[in-house]
Formats: sequence, structure tokens, C-alpha cells
Amino acid sequence: MKRHLVSAADLTRDDALLILDTAEEMAQVSSRAVKKLPTLRGRTVVNLFFEDSTRTRTSFEIAEKRLSADVVNFSAKGSSVSKGESLKDTALTLQAMGADAVVIRHGASGAPLRLAQSDWLHGSVINAGDGTHEHPTQALLDAFTMRRHLNPGAGRDLAGRRVTIVGDILHSRVARSNVLLLSTLGAEVTLVAPPTLVPIGVESWPCEVSYDLDAVLAKTDALMMLRVQRERMNAAFFPTEREYSRRYGLDGIRMAALPGHAIVMHPGPMVRGMEITADVADSPRCTVVEQVANGVSVRMAVLYLLLGGATPADGAPAGPTAAADAPAGPTAADAPAAPAAEESTP
Repeated sequence: MKRHLVSAADLTRDDALLILDTAEEMAQVSSRAVKKLPTLRGRTVVNLFFEDSTRTRTSFEIAEKRLSADVVNFSAKGSSVSKGESLKDTALTLQAMGADAVVIRHGASGAPLRLAQSDWLHGSVINAGDGTHEHPTQALLDAFTMRRHLNPGAGRDLAGRRVTIVGDILHSRVARSNVLLLSTLGAEVTLVAPPTLVPIGVESWPCEVSYDLDAVLAKTDALMMLRVQRERMNAAFFPTEREYSRRYGLDGIRMAALPGHAIVMHPGPMVRGMEITADVADSPRCTVVEQVANGVSVRMAVLYLLLGGATPADGAPAGPTAAADAPAGPTAADAPAAPAAEESTP
């Protein structure tokens, strides 16, 4: 593992599988009566959120606490940022306070990369979503969910599986990260959206593009619906909500056109009646709640590998489940391995 996780493009196939396999072990820990691991005892993780968030922020906080880290939640609202403090000065302040890792969500695309490439922080930087750029941990939990349904088993990828991502591709950091990660894992990705919501330069992405949702349903293994991000729009990208829902919304009739094994996904928050109807959202084939639960396991795996994990000579991840049975008192075995200081995000 590298020192930071800023982009899904930074992950090789082996990196991604290591995270997914470690997340499987973390999921076993989360099912126990005592859900704590001592791995990050004594480490301080700061959740630095410049944008509102429910699922991602809570998921990271639970993951950090289950790994016994000291957690600090930092919100731009009510902080010195609202008085005009820059990202650099905020980062220097956190470094002075001894932060070992920073989980950052920022409205500006590239802010986590800037933080990772600077000398303002000496710890790890984890991108929790930056503008319309990327959201790598969301892509990892989506891939984790897909693998469990479509190709379960440690060490397995998504080769040959067909994933369709539908909706506001232009403003979606989730779509970008998913295209990069899923292609790395061997999946065939198709983007479906109105022409106005397809990014310029998409032809260079490792995916196909379609403007007809009905034409791709029969050959889809996982269908991911995206929310239309009105808060990021500065123009009218489609005539009406009713028109968008009619052409690109998922209802019971379209879900019935999917193969029997196919799953329906959504990164949340869902707008029922817009991109997805209530009966589909509440269907057993919809994995939205499962994705939220898997997010905790995946983020535990990312934190474990970046800050406290060790990789034996055979390349297998160190056993986090074994650590759960360790004595309560600190021992030499509990001490986390320090991340390599010289590695940085390319």
C-alpha cells in the first residue's frame, strides 16, 4: 500500500484485491459482539470535512473507532475556515497537533492531492470526495458489494462482469472512481446518461457510453443509479424532472428487464421518484443498505493497511481477525507498523 489514498487510479489490481480481501476479514470482526481491534491504538485520525456528509463521515468515524484510533471530527462550519483560514494553515495546525492521518472531503477538485503532495502534513491523506473529481473509498465499497454478489471469494476480481452506471455522470465523483477501479478489476463498464450529462473527454475513459438505458439492461450484472446533483449545476441540463425520470429512471418494469442475478445499486442519497422508484429502492435486489454496511468494513481495511497493517512475505494481509483476540493491555504485537515515509502519491 502507498502512503495516501487520493485516487482510484493509484490502485493496482493487487492493491485493490488486498483492500477487498482485508475488508472481508474486517466484516467478520464487525459481526462479533466486541467489534474493537487494537491496531490504531495511540494514532490520531482527523476527519476534515468541508462539505456536508452523513454516510461517508459516519462510516469513517465508526471505522476509526473500531480500530481504536483517537478520532477528531473537524467541520468547516463553526471553525476558523469560516473566518477565511486557508487549507494550508488548517493542515499546518493539524500537523502541529500530531495528526497521523487526515480524511478529507472538499468541494474543490484536487484538494486532497494538493494536501498529499505538500509538506504541510506528515501523515496519510485519504480522499473522502473532492468536488466532481473522485471518491475512491466509495468505489472500493461498491466493488466489494459487487464481488460478494457476482464473484464471491478472496482473491477474486470482477473480470467479465458488466456494470452499468446511470445518471449524472458529469458531476459524479463516484462514477469517475468506479470506472477507474472497476476497469482495473476487469469489469466492463457502460455509462448511460443524457448527452448533456456526459463529460467532455469521456472517450478516453476505460468504458463505453450509451444514451439508451433500455438497450443495455438485458446485459447488465450490476446497475448503479446516480443522483442528479442539482447543487453543482449552473444550467438546465434536461427539460424536466418528469422527462429525465421517464428516460433514465429505474422503475419496476425496467428492473424486470435485468437478468435474474443482477443487483441494483445506489451510492446515496437517493431521490425516490426521480432516478429510482420507491418499489425498486425497497426491493430485495437493491443493495443500498448493504453498501452502507460494507463501507465500514472497507474503510477499516483502508485505515488498517495505510496506518497499521503489515504484509507478510507471502503477500497475504496480516490477520486482523487474530488481532481481535489479543489481550486488552498494550503489547509489542499491538504496535502498528509505521507507513513508509518516502512513498507519496504519484
